[in-house]
Amino acid sequence: MAWAWMIFSTHREVLAFLFFEFRQNSMNLPLDTELIENYTFDEIFIGQSAQLLRTLTPEDIEAFAAVSGDTNPAHLDPEYANDTLFHGVIAHGMWSGALISALLGTQFPGPGTIYQDQALHFVKPVRVGDTLTVKVTVKSRQVENNSVELDCQVVNQNGHCVLSGMARVLAPTIKVRLPRVVAPRIQVSDPQARFNELLALSNGLAAVRCAVVHPCDEGSLSGAMDSARYGLIVPVLIGPEIRIRHLAAEHGIDLHGAEIISEPHSHAAAEKAAELAASGNVEMLMKGSLHTDELIAAVLAIRTLRTGRRMSHVFRFEVPLYHKPLLITDAALNIHPTLQEKVDIIQNAIDFARIMGVKVPKVAILSAVETVNPNIPSTLDAAALCKMASRGQITGGVLDGPLAFDNAISMHAAKIKKITSEVAGHADIMAVPDLESGNMLAKQLEYLAGASGSGLVVGARVPIALTSRAEGPSNRVASALLGLMVAHNARRDHTRPAW
Repeated sequence: MAWAWMIFSTHREVLAFLFFEFRQNSMNLPLDTELIENYTFDEIFIGQSAQLLRTLTPEDIEAFAAVSGDTNPAHLDPEYANDTLFHGVIAHGMWSGALISALLGTQFPGPGTIYQDQALHFVKPVRVGDTLTVKVTVKSRQVENNSVELDCQVVNQNGHCVLSGMARVLAPTIKVRLPRVVAPRIQVSDPQARFNELLALSNGLAAVRCAVVHPCDEGSLSGAMDSARYGLIVPVLIGPEIRIRHLAAEHGIDLHGAEIISEPHSHAAAEKAAELAASGNVEMLMKGSLHTDELIAAVLAIRTLRTGRRMSHVFRFEVPLYHKPLLITDAALNIHPTLQEKVDIIQNAIDFARIMGVKVPKVAILSAVETVNPNIPSTLDAAALCKMASRGQITGGVLDGPLAFDNAISMHAAKIKKITSEVAGHADIMAVPDLESGNMLAKQLEYLAGASGSGLVVGARVPIALTSRAEGPSNRVASALLGLMVAHNARRDHTRPAW
C-alpha cells in the first residue's frame, strides 16, 4: 500500500510540474515581468543561505498596528515612547519576525514552502530608519519528510543583531517560476497626525484677534475657545452676552481669555464684526451660528473691506488616499461664477496655497470630460482660463483643463487617456465649475473618503473662517489656523491682506 501511494504521489507531482510549465508558457508575459523561482528540497544543501534588506518606515509601524490590532503606545505615541526604557518609538518585535516569513515564502525556499515551526529571540529594538539585513542559513535536512531547518539572523545597519532564531519548514518538491505578485496597497491614515502637522505650521506665530460672530450654539462656541486654547486666536465673542454665558455654563465651555461684545441678534453681530475688521480692531472673522450670506453681506457693505478681487471660498482637505493636501474652490460662496469671476477665484486659491507653503500650485480646472466640448460650457471656460494664465492674467501657479476628476488626481487615469500634463495626478487645487458640483465633491470627500476638511473665505481685507454645524472641533480649529496663516502673511506684506 505504501509503495502504491508513492507511485501515485510521484505521478501527481509530475503532472503538477507540467501544469506549471504550461501555465508559464501560455501567459504571454511582458519581457520585463519580474519572476520568482523557488528552490526544491533536492536543490537545497546544508550551509546554503539567502537574505533580504528592508528599511523601517513610520508607515510600516502604522500598517502593522492596523493589521495586527497591536496599538501599544510604545510603537505609536512618541510622547509616551520617550519615557520608556527605549526612549523613543520602536517597531513591533513581530514586524522583524514577519520579514523572516517574507524571505522564506518568496525567495528561499520560496513558493510552496510550508511553515512548521519558528523560534525567535529578540535582542535589540528596531527604530524608524534602521535598515535590516534578514538572513536564513540551512542547518539540516530531513529527507524522509522534505523538512529543512534554518538558522535565522536579523542584523541592523550597524552590524548589531536585533533578532535571532530557528525556523523549520517543509520545502517545496515542485519547481515553480511565477510572476511576482504585487502586494496589496495598504493606506494607513492617521487624522490626528495630519492635524498635528497642520498645527505645526503655526509654530512661532502669535495669536490674532478674531471676531467670532454670533457663537450661539455649542459647536461654534467650543470651536472658538478650542482655537484660543491652541494659541491661534484671541476670541472676541459678538452676540447676546446672556445667551453666550448660559450656553457656556450648560456645556462646560471655559470662556477664560475671551472678550464679549453684546449684540442682540445675528444681523447686528455681523455688522459689529465687520466694523471691527474695518477699523483694524480684529484681523480675522469666524462664522458662528448664523447664515453665511448674512455675514458676507455685512462684510461687503463696508467698502474698505473690499479688494479688487471677488471674494471666494477655499476648502482644504486631508484625503487619506491622496498624497498631499487638496484645495477645492469655490464650493461655498459663488453659485454660478462667470469666466472673469473664475479668474479671481483661481487667483485667490493660488495665493492661498502659496501662503500654505506650496511654491507653485498645480491647478486642475474640472469638468465632466478632459476635452473641449462646445456643448459643455465649463470645458470652454477651462480652455480660456489656461490661455489667460499663459498670457499672465493668472499668475503664480500652473493651470490645466479641462480635466475630469479621475485624471486630475490619478496619474494612472491620465496615462490611460494619454494626457500629458504637469497637473494631472498632482493637483494641489481643484477649481470646480460651480457651487453645486463643488459642494457635492467636498461632501463626498468628507463622508465617503474619510477626508478631514477646513475652509476659509479669501479675497477680502481679512480672512473669514466659515464653519459648518456638522463639523467637529478639529475642523473648526483647522479653519482658525488657515485664517491665522493668512493674517500673518498680511502683516508681513504690510497690507490687509495680500490679495
